[in-house]
Amino acid sequence: MSKLIIFSAPSGSGKSTIVNYLLQQNLNMHFSISATCRPPRGSEQHGVEYFFLSAEEFRQRIAAGDFLEYEEVYPGRFYGTLKEQVERQLNEGQNVVFDIDVVGGCRIKEYYGDRALSLFIQPPSVDELRRRLVARGTDTPEMIEGRIAKAEYELSFAPRFDKIIVNDNLECAQREALQAIKDFLSR
Repeated sequence: MSKLIIFSAPSGSGKSTIVNYLLQQNLNMHFSISATCRPPRGSEQHGVEYFFLSAEEFRQRIAAGDFLEYEEVYPGRFYGTLKEQVERQLNEGQNVVFDIDVVGGCRIKEYYGDRALSLFIQPPSVDELRRRLVARGTDTPEMIEGRIAKAEYELSFAPRFDKIIVNDNLECAQREALQAIKDFLSR
């Protein structure tokens, strides 16, 4: 039976690096394709990177209960996970991977229960997180402080996840995540 693997973490925790490593480990893991009402960027295609919906269609599908989780990230700019897409992937025998915010991760875990493994990737400390965000060189100091404030909120959700992986050494964190997923998939 196919399963679900949920990853959540504050920005700068190394989650994307860990997830990309795991996707190369021949575990039949495939990303969940989210829905959004923002327009496609560059070469993005409907049904590949995202399902592109109009804001009105997104709201109608919320009202119909079609989403496992969704969030209005900015006024009128929604992102969410369609139940039917996840079920389609599971029925095709794929283990579905979510790279998702903490609230969405908790909602998906609640919906699927033991069929889902929720992993929280945690930085060693808020100071280290700040250092990583500064080292990235992609954000203004104001944006970094906003990310730190959000991270402190997100860290409060860590105990709600099945496993917390502290990423103070990337190779160790990758090995720990890989072992957790192998154990989960073998059950």
